[in-house]
Amino acid sequence: MLEQTFLMIKPDGVKRKLVGDILVKLEKKGLKIVAMKMLQITKELAEIHYREHRGKKFYEELIKFITSGPVVAIVLEGDEVVKIIRNLAGNTNPKEAECGTIRGDYAFDLTQNVIHTSDSITSAKREIINFFEKAETLDK
Repeated sequence: MLEQTFLMIKPDGVKRKLVGDILVKLEKKGLKIVAMKMLQITKELAEIHYREHRGKKFYEELIKFITSGPVVAIVLEGDEVVKIIRNLAGNTNPKEAECGTIRGDYAFDLTQNVIHTSDSITSAKREIINFFEKAETLDK
């Protein structure tokens, strides 16, 4: 069954010029990019995006980091795409991420871990709506 998910290349990934390498991994896996844009996340959007982390000790650092530079927001489509992307991304903690995964190959720490990926279909739907208007996403 076709699903959609959200992936964001974070400011460290954009700054380090990893966008192309990450896109190649996604497309070689057979996933379809149905929406993509570069943007500077506002504090307000960051707070909406990371609302489940509000009150945690790392929350302010996370907001500061994600608003520190441009990001690339992407909607991907494919069979079991959430699971595929989570495996391709690797463990959130780069020290535990396997070589060959995006975080295993490129990330430094828990905050600057190159990408954000949706952890479920429910999260993906919410995150896609936060970053894209319906007209910005290709139907076919």
